[in-house]
Amino acid sequence: MTFPVTRAVRPLPLRRRLASLAVLLLACVVALPAQAERLRELASFAGVRDNVLVGYGLVVGLDGTGDQTMQAPFTGQSLTNMLSQLGITVPEGTNMQLRNVAAVMVTADLPPFSQPGQRLDVNVSSVGNARSLRGGTLLMTPLKGADGDTYAIAQGNLLVAGAGAEAAGSSVQINQQAGGRIAGGAMVEREVPVKLGADNGLLELQLHEADFGTAQRVVSAINLEFGRPVAAARNGRVIALDGPHNANSRVNFMARVEQINVTPTEAPAKVVFNARTGSVVMNSAVTLRRAAVAHGNLSIVIDTQFGVSQPAPLGEGETVVVPDADIEIQQQEAYLRVVEGASLTEVVNALNALGATPQDLMAILEALKAAGSLRAELEII
Repeated sequence: MTFPVTRAVRPLPLRRRLASLAVLLLACVVALPAQAERLRELASFAGVRDNVLVGYGLVVGLDGTGDQTMQAPFTGQSLTNMLSQLGITVPEGTNMQLRNVAAVMVTADLPPFSQPGQRLDVNVSSVGNARSLRGGTLLMTPLKGADGDTYAIAQGNLLVAGAGAEAAGSSVQINQQAGGRIAGGAMVEREVPVKLGADNGLLELQLHEADFGTAQRVVSAINLEFGRPVAAARNGRVIALDGPHNANSRVNFMARVEQINVTPTEAPAKVVFNARTGSVVMNSAVTLRRAAVAHGNLSIVIDTQFGVSQPAPLGEGETVVVPDADIEIQQQEAYLRVVEGASLTEVVNALNALGATPQDLMAILEALKAAGSLRAELEII
């Protein structure tokens, strides 16, 4: 004897229908004519750059949310070493169960021309199993460069953007609490020597994006500004400048160069796929040659009904639940559709007419690229 118990319908779509196109994240920028930009936005002088710093330290003053020393023994070792430097001896074999201390990594960027005494912002991140760094204080931490020398010292109270609460086995958290920031938390102790150009006054200007056309326009604009040939392109990225020998005159020369307006060449056509979010982004140079595309949707619907099989009275059988599944495959009809576009708006309209989801768009654009219709470079991030 069978008694119906419940009925569940669980669709498993392989392709979303046209209605899902409303949530498609297709970020497009309207094609605008190229505009002149200041040279400082397009290039930078060789040697004028930031230097990364990193250090290992301890955060104290946590409200029981620090590292568990059994799982993170390096926290206890670090504290023991720090205490010994302060004249405090911890007996060997002492198991310090400290929950208000956390081992952290401290990072910062040292700007060019930084001088001793200047302040830097630092980021502090937990390396152990601390649950939160909120309310903690970073103890004096040397920040070292790639050469192993100390260039700054960090210390201060952390600002943690995240928040959380726990009670009766339940917890809630907003953002992450294992990292924080200290504004002005590091003081520069040593400068990084920066030499602007060679002794003969030769400077190098490096474009952020290598492009022969832009390099040619930069050379022409600089020479026009100074009225003489002071710039010469070495390749598609590096431009040599004949600058003054005097330090003050060289700075004025560099400031004048940075203020020159240059119209860069149009970027090459490119389509960028984000496989994690499903977004598709393309620039205004993307075009479509005439092509025909067929696209259809396929979905599977599983209708499951559960029943109870009960043995006869005084029987020796067992009552069991018996599932009864009905599987149906539905496929939307697909027709060949002609796609073509010479501008970004036309390309977007042609792709929207296909009624494709982001994942479908990736496959369609790859197929159009293989067929020679899509005139753009594909990049997957």
